Amino acid sequence: MGDYNSQVIMSRVIVVFFAPQELCVFFVVILEGVVKIVEYPYDKWYKAIQVRQSWRQYDGRAVDTDLLLDLSRFLESLNNVYNGVRVILVQESPEDVFKGVIGSYGKIAGAPCYAAFIGNMDDPNVQEKTGYVGELFVLEAASKGLGTCWIAGFFRPETVKKHIELESNEKILSVTPVGYVSKELKSWDKRLMSFLARSRKRKLLVELYNGLEQRKWPQWVKEALECARMAPSAVNRQPWRFYIETNAIAVSVGSTLLEGGVSKRLDCGIAMSHIEIGAGAQGRTGSWEYLASPEVARFKVNS
Repeated sequence: MGDYNSQVIMSRVIVVFFAPQELCVFFVVILEGVVKIVEYPYDKWYKAIQVRQSWRQYDGRAVDTDLLLDLSRFLESLNNVYNGVRVILVQESPEDVFKGVIGSYGKIAGAPCYAAFIGNMDDPNVQEKTGYVGELFVLEAASKGLGTCWIAGFFRPETVKKHIELESNEKILSVTPVGYVSKELKSWDKRLMSFLARSRKRKLLVELYNGLEQRKWPQWVKEALECARMAPSAVNRQPWRFYIETNAIAVSVGSTLLEGGVSKRLDCGIAMSHIEIGAGAQGRTGSWEYLASPEVARFKVNS
């Protein structure tokens, strides 16, 4: 396992309203290499993991003004918590952002707005941070009935730059359309994905883990890994590998080879958020510690 650096550089308490009468308290300890979150709306995001899908076709309706305001407040709080990454909700049509057909899945169409996931490229953990924080936005949007779809390799950064301002050390690592998906479009997308069913398959856990044998896993580990298996990844490559301990899960990449211009560590960051939410749904909270390549990070639950 990697070496750990435990130098504390900041700690604070943040109280956030995600929606009217819905209160969450964040106690955040940010270490050099460690980000600790004591409380999230785990139950809400756990439910969102179960229903989240990648949608490409939207019905064109404008997103409700109050809902956009809720998401903007959520992002303001999220962006204040994490260094090195931010998510910007762009209330412009993304039609010109996407490069026609997105891989094997069809064209993105009908979304009234989109979000950009931006990383500080001077941060050595920028990819996994972007995946982690970006997926929290995706799950928050899903919990509010909105569709999304991670797009990392088939978009036009120069078009996004017309809508947002970047610092000199920042890069747009991914984007997602945001909008409503009607029942008819969901049916169409499901037929498309049925045709491409192979792309939705998930690897078996036996292919993905080492360490503690499965029969000895505590319930939180089982739930965390099932949630991780449901995480989206570029072309469904599922590059993550897990090392299991009784009180921790370490995430690494199976291969460091760059594929399609998209970092596998970004995919692993998405899986990291799912691991923490799965554990949280079982009443277990903990902290992440970033590790050196090819390892990514280690989640250790509190005693």
